[in-house]
Amino acid sequence: MEGYMSGKDIRESCLSEVKMGRGSPIPPMLWRKIVEQYQKGVSQRKIAKSLKLSSSTVHNIIQRFRESGTISVRKGQRRKTILDATDLRALRWHCITYRNATVMEITTWAQEYFQKTLSVNTIRRAIRHCQLKLYRSKKKPYLNMIQKCKHFLWAKAHLKLTVAKWKTVLWSDKSKFEVLFGKLGRKTLHFTT
Repeated sequence: MEGYMSGKDIRESCLSEVKMGRGSPIPPMLWRKIVEQYQKGVSQRKIAKSLKLSSSTVHNIIQRFRESGTISVRKGQRRKTILDATDLRALRWHCITYRNATVMEITTWAQEYFQKTLSVNTIRRAIRHCQLKLYRSKKKPYLNMIQKCKHFLWAKAHLKLTVAKWKTVLWSDKSKFEVLFGKLGRKTLHFTT
C-alpha cells in the first residue's frame, strides 16, 4: 500500500531521520509526542521504550513541561560571563587608547581595574568579542619599498669608494633597520576595527 503508514512506521521513520547521539538536541516533534503520551497517562518508562529514548531524557522533558507548562527550552541555562557589557566597553576603550600594549599588560590592567581574576585567554576572547583584531607588531623603523630603493641607489652610486674615503664619512644615523621579518622578539599587539 503506497502512501499509507502505520503509527509504528511513522515513529520509526521520524527517529531514523534524526540521528541522536549523546548530548544531541531532541526535535520539538518528539517533545510533543512525549507530552501527549504523558497527558494520556502512559508511564515514563513506556514512553522512553516506545520512542527509543533514555528514561532520564523523557523524565527531564516531562519535568520541564510540569514546571513551565510549555515544551520550549528555558532561557539562561549557560554559564554567566565574567565580563558584562559595561566591562567590555571599558576594555574596548582601553585597548583602543593603548593600542600598542601587549595582552599581558592589558590583562594586568583589567585585573586591577575590574577587581576580578582574569586569565590571558579570557582577555583574548573579550578582545575578539569587542570586534578588535590582534596583530604582532613589526620591529621599527619599517622600511617601505621606496626607502629600500633609495638605499639601493645610494649604495650603487657609492660602490667604487675606497676604504680610505669611507673612513672620512661621518655617520650620524645610528638606528637599526630590520629589512627581513621573521619571529621578532616580544609580542606587541595592534588593534584594528
